[in-house]
Amino acid sequence: MLKSPKSSKQHLVIFTRYPEPGKTKTRLIPALGTIGAANLQRQMTEYTIFQVRELQKVAAISVEVRFAGGDLQLMQDWLGLGLVYQPQGEGDLGSRMARSLFDAFESGAKEVMIIGTDCPGVNAQILAIAFEQLQAFDLVLGPAIDGGYYLIGLRQPIPELFVNIEWGTAQVFQKTVEIAQLLNLSPVYLPTLADVDRPEDLPIWEQTLEEECGNGGVENRN
Repeated sequence: MLKSPKSSKQHLVIFTRYPEPGKTKTRLIPALGTIGAANLQRQMTEYTIFQVRELQKVAAISVEVRFAGGDLQLMQDWLGLGLVYQPQGEGDLGSRMARSLFDAFESGAKEVMIIGTDCPGVNAQILAIAFEQLQAFDLVLGPAIDGGYYLIGLRQPIPELFVNIEWGTAQVFQKTVEIAQLLNLSPVYLPTLADVDRPEDLPIWEQTLEEECGNGGVENRN
């Protein structure tokens, strides 16, 4: 059951990449080819947007898309004019996430979450639970099976959580937890979910599509 959050100062940042063949989902190119990998990036981003739209039907949450590759016109042509778009900018993933959080809090948000588009288990219900938990905890983290995380939520900018971490490794989640402990933050953890990054992960996405089609979802997303 989705609950409408008490605050309308809740903000969701979606990190994604414009689906240009050869420049996205590169670890899947051996299995799918450059165009197939780009199409998967396109589909998974659209699926994530669909889930966020479902959440917005019951919750007053603002959304922005932070993109890499492409440009504003390409993003609008792809995902429509109804979203706020910002380039991710320079720096490693930590720098880019910290920047997006700082900007959101500067703009008046009270609770901010960042998600990617690699994890099809991130649905409207998970997002609703995460925002609900963020009202009681300093930090919400969604651990990924590969050792990273698929979601991070904060009530204030904490740049320390995004430095001295080797992004893309199996230690990202654990290192973030250790930093949170040193900062005496109160964390809460969401269910562990699987990313779709490698050829062996593709059945996770195929199963998601089968389930959504059975539920009548993911059609006419834009």
